[in-house]
Amino acid sequence: MGRKVKKEVKRLYFDYSLLFVTIFLAAFGIVMIYSTSSYTAQMNYGSSEYYFYKQLQYTLMGFVVMYIAYKIDYHVWKKLWKPILAIGVILMFALIPFGTTVNGAKRWIRFLGIGVQPADVVKVVVIIVTSVMICALGKNMRKFKYVLLVIFATGVTFAGLVFVISNNLSSAIIIFLIPCVMTFVAYPGYMIYGVLAGVSAVAGVFGYNILTQIAHTAESTGDFRFRRLLVWLNPENYASGTGYQTVQALYAIGSGGLFGKGLGKSLQKLGFIPESQNDMIFTIICEELGLFGAICLILLFILLIWRMMVIANNARDLYGSLLVIGVMSHIAIQVILNIAVVTNSLPNTGVILPFISYGGTSIIFLMAEIGLVLSVSRGIRLENV
Repeated sequence: MGRKVKKEVKRLYFDYSLLFVTIFLAAFGIVMIYSTSSYTAQMNYGSSEYYFYKQLQYTLMGFVVMYIAYKIDYHVWKKLWKPILAIGVILMFALIPFGTTVNGAKRWIRFLGIGVQPADVVKVVVIIVTSVMICALGKNMRKFKYVLLVIFATGVTFAGLVFVISNNLSSAIIIFLIPCVMTFVAYPGYMIYGVLAGVSAVAGVFGYNILTQIAHTAESTGDFRFRRLLVWLNPENYASGTGYQTVQALYAIGSGGLFGKGLGKSLQKLGFIPESQNDMIFTIICEELGLFGAICLILLFILLIWRMMVIANNARDLYGSLLVIGVMSHIAIQVILNIAVVTNSLPNTGVILPFISYGGTSIIFLMAEIGLVLSVSRGIRLENV
């Protein structure tokens, strides 16, 4: 009898773990937005479900965008990098004549009834353009001067545009750091990064002392950035003024204890923490679900990032791997900054928590990025013998 020969079967890979974690984070975000905003929504709009329904609508739109991004071959964006770059630049400059001012900041453009924040578009643009640049440079990325070229061409340029035009420091920091992480992965020599990290640490110590002195000297000028530094250093001294939100946020975190007061039972959301459904939502999570709930949420973000690392390591080509690394770095940086800000480990910069905080443009473009990652995962082939 002849031996049966098993045929080699190739099948496409799909990361269900990444999809399920994304769905859970988005669903959890909707629940927490209702919990944190029901009181203020009832007071301001006459309906406790106002923010809940709007976020639900944006999230469903986001899943549609994610599916579309998943079905499109990610190499298409490599061919269209010039129009994509142009769209990012045009949107930023469009803020000057067409921007809408919300809460004192001119960062939105109204489009089809939806407020679009160009900074969210620019984050995706930077990820795509940086990936294309690194692939185009090829072996030249072994030279550190080309690493600096990429960081300057994408990170510094777009971060500068966002900061100067929209006065959005938090988004500018994220946009600058994304190419830094991507080039760190692409550059083979890590020793120089170690040296730079050491120099940055020393400079940070001196910079901290200098900024502290400047902030105290310039307190009388009323500059809000210097006042943020002072609030960060001594929030209790400004508890009745600019430090009110920080103090109330810390109180919410501390009062939650190990397991929290229970879902929906927060006291700080009852007008004590302004706009608690936005960048301060993590403090309400700590108050209602306690340290245990906060750690579980952080672990979910770690799982999300780990799945992206798996996809990046097994991507079919360098371009796909860099796209995933860009998305991974964006989400990781934003999570770290948000948690650091709400715990007063960093000065307040207004960074929202991905998938959890309220925001239409944010959730839609985050879902688009997840769709991009899933599109890259489609190129991974599993071989069964």
